[in-house]
Amino acid sequence: MKGPASRVGAHHRASSAAPGAETWDLHLADEAATGALAADVSRALKPGDIVTLTGDLGAGKSSFARALVRARAGDPELEAPSPTFTLLQIYDLPRGPVVHADLYRLTSPEELDELGWEEAGDDAIVLVEWPDRLGAGLPEDRLDLSLEIAPGGGRRARLTGFGAFGPRLARLRDGKRFVEAAGWGEATREHVQGDASSRLYERLTLGRRTAILMDAPPRPAGPPLADGRSYLSVARLAADVKPFVAVADGLRKLGYAAPEIYAQDLANGFLLVEDMGFEPVVAGGQPIASRYELATDLLADLHGRETPLDLAVGRELYRVPPYDLPALLVECELFTDWHMPHVGGVSPEPDVREAFRELWRAALAPVLDDPQTWTLRDYHSPNLTWRDDQDGFGRLGLLDFQDMVMGPPAYDVVSLLQDARVDLPDGLELSLAARYLDARRKVEPGFDPAAFARAYATMGAQRATKILGVFVRLAQRDGKPGYLRHLPRVRRALIANLAHPDLADLAAWYAENAGLTEAPQ
Repeated sequence: MKGPASRVGAHHRASSAAPGAETWDLHLADEAATGALAADVSRALKPGDIVTLTGDLGAGKSSFARALVRARAGDPELEAPSPTFTLLQIYDLPRGPVVHADLYRLTSPEELDELGWEEAGDDAIVLVEWPDRLGAGLPEDRLDLSLEIAPGGGRRARLTGFGAFGPRLARLRDGKRFVEAAGWGEATREHVQGDASSRLYERLTLGRRTAILMDAPPRPAGPPLADGRSYLSVARLAADVKPFVAVADGLRKLGYAAPEIYAQDLANGFLLVEDMGFEPVVAGGQPIASRYELATDLLADLHGRETPLDLAVGRELYRVPPYDLPALLVECELFTDWHMPHVGGVSPEPDVREAFRELWRAALAPVLDDPQTWTLRDYHSPNLTWRDDQDGFGRLGLLDFQDMVMGPPAYDVVSLLQDARVDLPDGLELSLAARYLDARRKVEPGFDPAAFARAYATMGAQRATKILGVFVRLAQRDGKPGYLRHLPRVRRALIANLAHPDLADLAAWYAENAGLTEAPQ
């Protein structure tokens, strides 16, 4: 058994930064600063992460671990005893389990098996004091916090991101510096449920003021498709936060309630934006009809306006990309790439895929020949907030529009009225569609309801086809199985749209190759 001195020496060797590892040095003046750092680290962690805590006895490792557990639990009074004698303390928290291990009394790595170490760490965030006891079991991808008493008081802390944790630590460090530079360093921070992307959101509260921190690192292009371009490029998806800033400003200039940008770091993808509130346009999973009516009126108003193609981002111009045929087709192919193998176990043959693409080319051609407008692309209940203290269109807060394109007006209408996550009561979709048509006819005498109905069915079928693929991809590739529960609703929408006479050939393909002839139970 090693003595205490040799244990401490081993600790310092374990916490020294490897070449290329990211580091972040801080001075923690008091317990409040330690708690604030623990809260920052807590927000960056996810199940499966390992955090090693190194330093001498009394350096504050247990205090930091206790603060992190409380931050993760959202309960500053949570009882969080040190596991000095039990070695393992397991917390079952709403956002997933946390395991706190103190291995000081461990004599050999083999003892971990008797403690149920492997089982305890599955899908948990693991905090480990005295990690040198793990021996060869110390993971390469981890976050290490080294603590020591500072000569002038407080603690010196060094965070080191090893392996895959290096870029994540750099992101945490740079985000903290961005918030401080914006004057919000003392704000309390609360995780906000985001969208299906990799973007992260936090609500910052400073006195009576609130703001939303958007953490959206530039997106990698991804592997090339057949034509050499990436899916991101072909589908016209935003690669960084510049489109968000440009579109937000453009929407505000038209009188709509998009967030004001308080601070921005365009290169690194940090934005501090106006808090649009969190009151939804649904209640108990059901649409609030009056709020959906205003959301419909807003679209009718937007689609009756001249919308510019170029938008300013500082001194630069951002050109709104077209929702062109390649973009629409590559989205449809998510159905053959992901949904069909999920349901049938196999991918369609090349000739079946080509027939699918040809049918969609024919169906989309007349819709793309019609006048195009700003298409926000994610205009549905999760991205709309209700603001009772405002007037007119200002009552409807708009979120998640960075992928806006110049596209068919029908797309956003069907996105709202055929929400992939919400069941509209019988008759509400039709009444809202009629409301939209009436509003368009009042200001545009030449508006053609029949052409719009065809476009509505076509874009509804295209959108449902895409979403069926996206939701399966989110479940299988990104580990988000909750999206699968929405598949029956989206299939019903797809079948309903394919009933339009102009889509009969497409409907026959779906019936023959995907078995979509009636809504599944």
